[in-house]
Amino acid sequence: MEIRDVVGSDWPDIWGFMQPILAAGDSYCWPQDTAEVAARTWWMDKSGGRVLVAVVDGAVVGSAEIHPNQPAAGSHVANAGFMVAGEVAGRGVARALAERVLTTARDDGYLAMQFNAVVETNAAAIRLWRSLGFQILATVPEAFRHPEHGLVGLHIMHLSLR
Repeated sequence: MEIRDVVGSDWPDIWGFMQPILAAGDSYCWPQDTAEVAARTWWMDKSGGRVLVAVVDGAVVGSAEIHPNQPAAGSHVANAGFMVAGEVAGRGVARALAERVLTTARDDGYLAMQFNAVVETNAAAIRLWRSLGFQILATVPEAFRHPEHGLVGLHIMHLSLR
């Protein structure tokens, strides 16, 4: 597996696995019918952001974006988003992306990583983040409308990068 910076020609592959993840509506606070142009802008064009991709056998199968969690006085804390193609779930792609994102964030001078909205029913993601040292700081009750479970909480998770 190769993890590298995104190039423009990677977008069709990213959208290929992103669209079904968004349409499922069970792990991101994005509209389930997010249009491709809006998704590309949100994922690829954040101010101060970087995008990485995971490539297996020549195919982009995962992506992560890193950006400041807040502007100005809060810009020393990173935030990130991750999406991995369903067909490679359980094969270490998310972990490899997460490890690279944490290294990249440290190298870029961030002092911490904060996730603002980890859906509490997303057990695989929570297990991964905890295994990498993230702590749940709080859970906002009933902050996410899950298509199967109804109203569920959103975890705020944090990791010091010092």
